[in-house]
Amino acid sequence: MIANAVNTGFAAANNVGIRASTGSLLLLLNSDTIVPAGAVDRLVARLEATGAAVAGPRIVDADGRPELSFGRMITPLNELRQKRRAQNAEEVEKLTRRRHYPDWVSGACLLVRRADAEAVGGLDERFFMYTEDVDFCAAIRARGRRILFTPEVEVVHLRGRSAASAPQATNAAYRRSQVAFYEKHHPGWAPFLRLYLRISGGWPTQP
Repeated sequence: MIANAVNTGFAAANNVGIRASTGSLLLLLNSDTIVPAGAVDRLVARLEATGAAVAGPRIVDADGRPELSFGRMITPLNELRQKRRAQNAEEVEKLTRRRHYPDWVSGACLLVRRADAEAVGGLDERFFMYTEDVDFCAAIRARGRRILFTPEVEVVHLRGRSAASAPQATNAAYRRSQVAFYEKHHPGWAPFLRLYLRISGGWPTQP
């Protein structure tokens, strides 16, 4: 257990844990998750069997409904497609029953080989909360490595706890990470995103 003096965000906090650990495999896991007995062992087995760098399980809510915990690299079009798909329960159910190699899997539960994590310098700490998992997977894929989504393993995610306790701060953190992501990966789109957020009233005002 490592107690940070302040909340440094998901990426920075996980990097602290990564540097302090010694195992060949690293598990990033949200505090609002429930991991059934044997789930981590099965996730490790799938990672080893496929030779992938990263593995993510099928993530469900408290009622067993799956979430779209993987996707294609973030772009304006792919963000719209992801949101549309996430609203279609039947499509999400179908998509999350198929093992495949997406561009990213959710950091709510993400198993990664230490060698791959260290090769990309860990998680990018400019992302306080949100999109750090997409960026992390993108860096790993850029080295020719694969990201695995495996429905054979399920983890419960009681998502929305942070948003419910501090909705304005959570939304501001999401928007800051979104802007930082576009500035890093799609700098040509970043000015348009900032303009849209200002016009729509979505520009993050909290520090």
